[in-house]
Amino acid sequence: MKDDIDVAGYIDHTNLKPYATREDITRLCDEAIQYGFYAVCVNPYRVKLAKDYLKGKGASVRVASVIGFPLGATPTEVKVFEAKKALEDGADELDMVINIGALKDGDYEYVRNDIAEVVRAAHEKGAKVKVIIETCYLTEEEKVKACELVKEAGADFVKTSTGFGTGGATVEDVRLMRKVVGPEMGVKAAGGIRTYEQAIAMIEAGATRIGASSGVKIVQGARK
Repeated sequence: MKDDIDVAGYIDHTNLKPYATREDITRLCDEAIQYGFYAVCVNPYRVKLAKDYLKGKGASVRVASVIGFPLGATPTEVKVFEAKKALEDGADELDMVINIGALKDGDYEYVRNDIAEVVRAAHEKGAKVKVIIETCYLTEEEKVKACELVKEAGADFVKTSTGFGTGGATVEDVRLMRKVVGPEMGVKAAGGIRTYEQAIAMIEAGATRIGASSGVKIVQGARK
């Protein structure tokens, strides 16, 4: 196990619960500042709140939001509109969900274009895009193809899970994703990561970012 990793710097401190209140989001931001997390990840409705709150605190914590979440089944035009609105409200990064059904149909051109259109909107504003392939619903072959399409579409990261599916990140999936996309592209592990040991295992498998709602617990585990 790598003991010299600043695990906090890998973490997108996340609250995507549908019932998250204003107070929940400001607490998320305060924790991100306190522990030195890379970003907070919030639903689109909460982007402006998080951005303004962090700016008011003079914090450099980034704001990420989600697009086409959690099913990935909205049309491309809707995802692009959602992306532009989130960027307008202050999002620095977007975590979008692929169209899982289209991938399973073998409609790879649609999936690639769906990602590329969101990437174009984000990159025009200097924002990064992480693409959630929702590994729990995919075969090994589909995982490989999804990663290839994400890379071809010009996204910055490929990401394991929404955290709302039937399963989350696994070391095996992270290792596979890293192998497919190569050393330069980002890999985000998310879904079910609740301990320092789990986070480190994902990083050692090739993850360059961790999505977790248990960021505080993870960092406190590191300090112990």
